[in-house]
Amino acid sequence: MNLDQISFFRLASDRLEWLSSRQKVIAENIANGDTPGYRARDVAPFESYVQAVSQATDSGAAAAEPFGSAVPVATVDAPDSWSGDLSGNTVVLEQQTVKAGETAVQYRLAANLYRKANELLSLAATGK
Repeated sequence: MNLDQISFFRLASDRLEWLSSRQKVIAENIANGDTPGYRARDVAPFESYVQAVSQATDSGAAAAEPFGSAVPVATVDAPDSWSGDLSGNTVVLEQQTVKAGETAVQYRLAANLYRKANELLSLAATGK
């Protein structure tokens, strides 16, 4: 059985992919915390990622790639940056740490939901 054909598994997988990309962008922000002129970045909202994956799947572009991995997660300038410094850098390490923590919690939640759904499907299929 191909689990990526079941919409819940597809959505959970897309969410994990998006959260992974967000954590990468946050890490890049932290790494560039002292770079003059660096603008803090974030990923586009999850809804826009789901729409992009859906459009790519409908057009057949992502058919060869499982779980929508052919669609990159778009990044944008962080609209909610707390402040900037005189060098033009808008990275606030405290804010990035909060975002990293939130992303980690969301990732654990999505992974646990995926695991539980898989266990439920296995239980339904095997009766054990």
